[in-house]
Amino acid sequence: MEKYIQPFIDVCKNVFKEFIGSDLTAGRPYFADAGAITDWDISAIIGLTGEARGAVVISMKEGLAVKITDILSGTRHTALDDEAVDAVGEIVNIIAGNVKKNLEESFRLIISLPTIVQGTGYEVKWPHDLARIICIPFTIFENDVFNLSVAIESVKGA
Repeated sequence: MEKYIQPFIDVCKNVFKEFIGSDLTAGRPYFADAGAITDWDISAIIGLTGEARGAVVISMKEGLAVKITDILSGTRHTALDDEAVDAVGEIVNIIAGNVKKNLEESFRLIISLPTIVQGTGYEVKWPHDLARIICIPFTIFENDVFNLSVAIESVKGA
């Protein structure tokens, strides 16, 4: 499992360093429940198909999404406006695209366009019930946190 998760950690750190100019600290990955109700304000979801199927989800609070958008756009935002929603979607898109390259020796993957969910108390529906969802918590800007959740199942030979 570590060989599939480590590329996500490495890519996440590189993307945030390159685009946001900030270092991330990865917490200890853990298994999440498929039906868990989130307490995040926004999640961006990328589906995976091909020789593996699953999804990559980045989830964060509104304040962090706004901070990231301020840095990316060079303008000040006060809420989850359209630009902030686009920024979170673009970040997960870049992460999934880079991880896809790293995993190509194991799987040929196709990634979807990002889907954004925002609000409170929502549940992310994963592509299938048997997926083990691995959640990687990250800390940025000293005390802001976000999660990158990943569920991948090989379908080679299916």
